[in-house]
Amino acid sequence: MTPIELDGAVTLKHISKSYSDKVVVNNISLEVQAGEFFSMLGPSGCGKTTTLRIIGGFEQPDRGTIFIDNRDVTHAEPEERPLNTVFQHYSLFPHLNVQENIKFGLRFEKSSAAGTKPATQRVAEALELVQLTGFGERRVHQLSGGEQQRVALARALILEPSVLLLDEPLGALDAQLRARLQVELATLQRQIGITFIYVTHDQHEAFTMSDRIGVMRAGRLLQVGVPRELYEQPNSVEVAQFVGAANLISGRVTSRGVVEFAGEKFVAPDSAPLGDGTVMIRPERIRIGTGGHRATIERIIFAGSSLRIALQLGGVTINAEVPNDETSTSLQDGQETLIDILPDAVRVLQPAR
Repeated sequence: MTPIELDGAVTLKHISKSYSDKVVVNNISLEVQAGEFFSMLGPSGCGKTTTLRIIGGFEQPDRGTIFIDNRDVTHAEPEERPLNTVFQHYSLFPHLNVQENIKFGLRFEKSSAAGTKPATQRVAEALELVQLTGFGERRVHQLSGGEQQRVALARALILEPSVLLLDEPLGALDAQLRARLQVELATLQRQIGITFIYVTHDQHEAFTMSDRIGVMRAGRLLQVGVPRELYEQPNSVEVAQFVGAANLISGRVTSRGVVEFAGEKFVAPDSAPLGDGTVMIRPERIRIGTGGHRATIERIIFAGSSLRIALQLGGVTINAEVPNDETSTSLQDGQETLIDILPDAVRVLQPAR
């Protein structure tokens, strides 16, 4: 299958959707670039799946406009949009074999350059793309969960859409298989070059695969950025709470570059406004056994390659994560220790507006 030549850009302008008196999508504006792997990340009920369904044409927005390939598709039917969808439940036909399931969508295809190829050739190419060559004659019940997911993906890709929507397609798989398919899915997207818009509540999954991520909560799009930006520079308490583990402590910026919390003074960004705020520190940015702040180890949790350590600092519990090495194995519950927080690790946040 050759790389897709269509534009593949998706633009949402002021999209809103309510059911009865409940707002589920609240004034979302977003630009997804052509050829991008974009994920919408958020907890259950935050509006991410509804937003995906609006892009796909399965739901109509109450307000706002949707553009795909620079064309207004706000009121277009799903089959009139240059996209396809892979759902969490793959909806494969049990009475058809693999190649018949993949070929099924071709019966709805309008004439195109791709349609000049024989259907059997296109099915073979789609099977090769998802690493299922030789599986064409198998029945759905003979496939594992991961293989069924690949068949659903091949069925969506055979029509060569410019945009592929994916609604938690790995959600039903076990953790080990899910981790492997995350890598395969990201590799596949880069190989064929079409736009992927992916919905998930799993931050690790989003970080593993995505070029950019939009964090959603309560129907609102709180922040859009590359994974590192969201992790290191969340723009609100809500984003910090959902993206990665974080210590969130009430504090106060007392002067330029100085923040006080837990009865101690630490270095804060010069840009932090004076006054009260929520101090965010990532656990891996805390150093144990060095620095000028005394703390007590409350509990040590073994986590394989790392140790998670709960520390008591001035009446506040903060969590650190350190490598499981010769230095850290000497630490014990109840032990007093020095700690240091790296100067660039402290951020002072406010609630999302």
